[in-house]
Amino acid sequence: MTKPSLPDLLHAAVTAVGGTERPGQVSMAEAVAEVIDDSSHLLVQAGTGTGKSLGYLVPALAHGERVVVATATLALQRQLVERDLPRTVDALHPLLRRRPDFAMLKGRSNYLCLHRLHEGVPQDEEEGLFDQFEAAAPTSKLGQDLLRLRDWSGDTETGDRDDLTPGVSDRAWAQVSVSSRECLGATRCAYGQECFAEMARERAKLAEVVVTNHALLAIDAIEGAPVLPEHEVLIVDEAHELVSRVTGVATGELTPGQVNRAVRRAAKLVNEKVADQLQTAAEGFERVMELALPGRLEEVPEDLGYTLLALRDAARNVISALGSTRDKSVQDEDAVRKQALASVESVHDVAERITNGSEYDVVWYERHDRFGASLRVAPMSVSGLLREKLFADRSVVLTSATLKLGGDFNGVGASLGLAPEGTAGASGGESDDLPVWKGLDVGSPFDYRKQGILYVAKHLSRPARDGDRGDMLDELTELIQAAGGRTLGLFSSMRAAQNAAEELRSRIPEFPILLQGEETLGELIKNFAADPKTCLFGTLSLWQGVDVPGASCQLVVMDKIPFPRPDDPLMSARQKAVEDAGGNGFMAVAATHAALLMAQGAGRLVRAMGDRGVVAVLDSRLATARYGGYLRTSLPEFWYTTDPNQARRSLAAIDLAAVDAEVRGRDAGDAEGTEDEVGTGDDAV
Repeated sequence: MTKPSLPDLLHAAVTAVGGTERPGQVSMAEAVAEVIDDSSHLLVQAGTGTGKSLGYLVPALAHGERVVVATATLALQRQLVERDLPRTVDALHPLLRRRPDFAMLKGRSNYLCLHRLHEGVPQDEEEGLFDQFEAAAPTSKLGQDLLRLRDWSGDTETGDRDDLTPGVSDRAWAQVSVSSRECLGATRCAYGQECFAEMARERAKLAEVVVTNHALLAIDAIEGAPVLPEHEVLIVDEAHELVSRVTGVATGELTPGQVNRAVRRAAKLVNEKVADQLQTAAEGFERVMELALPGRLEEVPEDLGYTLLALRDAARNVISALGSTRDKSVQDEDAVRKQALASVESVHDVAERITNGSEYDVVWYERHDRFGASLRVAPMSVSGLLREKLFADRSVVLTSATLKLGGDFNGVGASLGLAPEGTAGASGGESDDLPVWKGLDVGSPFDYRKQGILYVAKHLSRPARDGDRGDMLDELTELIQAAGGRTLGLFSSMRAAQNAAEELRSRIPEFPILLQGEETLGELIKNFAADPKTCLFGTLSLWQGVDVPGASCQLVVMDKIPFPRPDDPLMSARQKAVEDAGGNGFMAVAATHAALLMAQGAGRLVRAMGDRGVVAVLDSRLATARYGGYLRTSLPEFWYTTDPNQARRSLAAIDLAAVDAEVRGRDAGDAEGTEDEVGTGDDAV
């Protein structure tokens, strides 16, 4: 039988999901098929509405080898496993003459642990385990969550926390889950045959497509021991998030509370001398941390260095003792011992890492109002790790709506350990050491110049850190009034979002202001979408996590360019490292960080073909600073203005059109005639 063509396969898949084929999607699918065939790598920017999931799934399924798809968000994982993959597999089955299996795989702590559920939780203060269901008052929120988890355990087929609706608190979930370090192992656990995490792994081994998350991909790369099944193709969706997720997994932390927990868990399982040594080291660490001031430690201070050496050595002795002693008086000793070992090993590993003092690590103190001081260590860069671990022995496709910053892929490519495009290791280059890759921008089906305006408030005073921004609040008030609400406010700090919400609630009470943190993010977004007059203010997660097509979101406001804080230890260290190597640290680190966030933030505006609106940046530097052009080039190609009257007139026209559509009972996102009323191109001047 003739092998089905890629266009035929793509057409069948798009028809099955009720979509429309788009030129960008076809270009993407062809490029993905090409790099899979020649074992190279691809960075592909696919704008919102392109249909990028099918753009990579169809050629990957047609290839016939195992594929791992790693995403950053739960929403996309669910979309792939519950909607896109089932429909695509059904649609391709008659053409491929096979039905590829697919499976979801996450880290162990995402699955219900039957041993924890039935045998109890190792406790810190006394020997043995305690029954968490008896310990929690049945009328308390924790008690109710635990009872619901116990009932759910008999119904669920996956044990996956994300399949539990509504969800439970982190505290409740911690009572019924284990980390990979705490797990007894399937062969030593009484529930090994029924283990949800083990069943997920087995399903993944048999599946042709494995959907996972960036964190598990990072663990697979960093830990050395493979977590994911062997695969020939890796697809990283939402790839703009990958570097930060890998950095997060590679970051170690020590707190006095964490160390004291390790002491309590190990104390009853080792002899008194060994336990006392760890207790003494923990007390010394706590004293040092009481005096810790936030900021980077370019050199580890002498008192901290001695404390960490004592902590490392004491933890090592406890680990040895835990492996050689047995105490039959402890109930379910294996589980208690395993949890103690996990806690002590975590302390040992971070203390040893900081003591060893790698030039590639950044060490700093943090202080939190609620949780106190912590000591953290993170890699200066993960580019070398990604180059070595990500691109070896498989084709890699990285895709996102925002990978092309300042007009090319080189900024994101460098963060992934890739040479600049067009040089050795990029398309057309020859190198044994560097991955061969190419970049492709397949565009977007949206006509950004006709659907949106980028307004930069050039007349505002330059924002100063934590300074009074009365003129910005005046401008924001006028824009919201012109838009009739319908505003997503993206702020560079939680304090700025709170100040703006408090001020505008008193100034314009007719427009309800929702504030991140006052309700769950899902509930906030639902309420924002339900009422056009409502505005939603918040910080980082809103820049990337809001998808509200239609008339409820017709104004996206950024209070200022989201550069990293000057006192951010990791970002400032990375910037200095680039400068020491002769590069432009500000552009390579701070401007790239800001460009990525701004591109994501601006992408909240146009989510469907009928969407119209304004992205307003209330920071004059985007119009006046030398780096402003780089940042603007990273944004969708909206029509550009610095005229506040033009912005307000356009918003008022969009609002009027939306109100008319609502009155006529039409879908707000499909309102007709908006284009002329918005005024785009030369008409807007």
